[in-house]
Amino acid sequence: MKLKIAVQKSGRLYDDSMRLLKECGIAIANGGNKLKAEAANFPMEVYFLRDDDIPQYVEDGVADIGIAGENVVYEKKKQVEVREKLGFGKCRLSLAVDKKETFSKEWLNGKRVATSYPVLLQQYLDRNKINAEIHEISGSVEIAPGIGLADAICDLVSSGSTLLTNGLKEAETILSSQAVLISSTGLNTEKENLVQKLLFRIRAVQKARNNKYILLNAPDEKLQDIIKLLPGMKSPTVLPLATKGWSSVHSVVQEDDFWSIIEQLKEAGAQGILVVPIEKMIV
Repeated sequence: MKLKIAVQKSGRLYDDSMRLLKECGIAIANGGNKLKAEAANFPMEVYFLRDDDIPQYVEDGVADIGIAGENVVYEKKKQVEVREKLGFGKCRLSLAVDKKETFSKEWLNGKRVATSYPVLLQQYLDRNKINAEIHEISGSVEIAPGIGLADAICDLVSSGSTLLTNGLKEAETILSSQAVLISSTGLNTEKENLVQKLLFRIRAVQKARNNKYILLNAPDEKLQDIIKLLPGMKSPTVLPLATKGWSSVHSVVQEDDFWSIIEQLKEAGAQGILVVPIEKMIV
């Protein structure tokens, strides 16, 4: 039995999805842009589909799992389960208005809003008791105010440069989105076991991305002060050096805390600090 996974066949999530599977040790050949490929070393079939279609295929059981943006998953409202946030494909679904406009929620009352995400936009309007008219369009949403079709838009934003080019500014975020792994709700035991194996690998890869392995030399009289700065996975590893009075300290530091901890280590007397990327991290 093979686990069937749907990934985006092209677009902003394709490269990162395939890279994740590769980092999980799953070898997939997609020569000739085929719509289906098999993994050489894991019981998996990969279906290459349009991003918008992935939740439907997973709900129907054509695919057991899929990688899609949260924005698509929640917009389509299919009967699927979000199993893991994957940390890539980050963007936000935001309201945008003319850059000269003074925005408030109340301002939206009676206005026309163009979007490709009518479900999520309507949920936002309902939560805030706003009565606005939704114009559902696909593609080039940002030009709607300029051609008189709408007073505002609700669209995906990454850098915001497209909005600026069209004389718009980001007014409010409705949803922060990233790629997620979804599954159908009726997986049998064998398929669920394969999903768990995949999740184990994904989490090991994600842990590695978020941490750095560091090695440093520390004078023994400063050792305890330095160890206090390095919790590691459980506690730092300390090994005596050939030079008397010195030790080598090995530990793991979270990416977010990395630079501040390095500065503190130097102030505490650490020398010869080496930083090594982690390929996989099993906890």
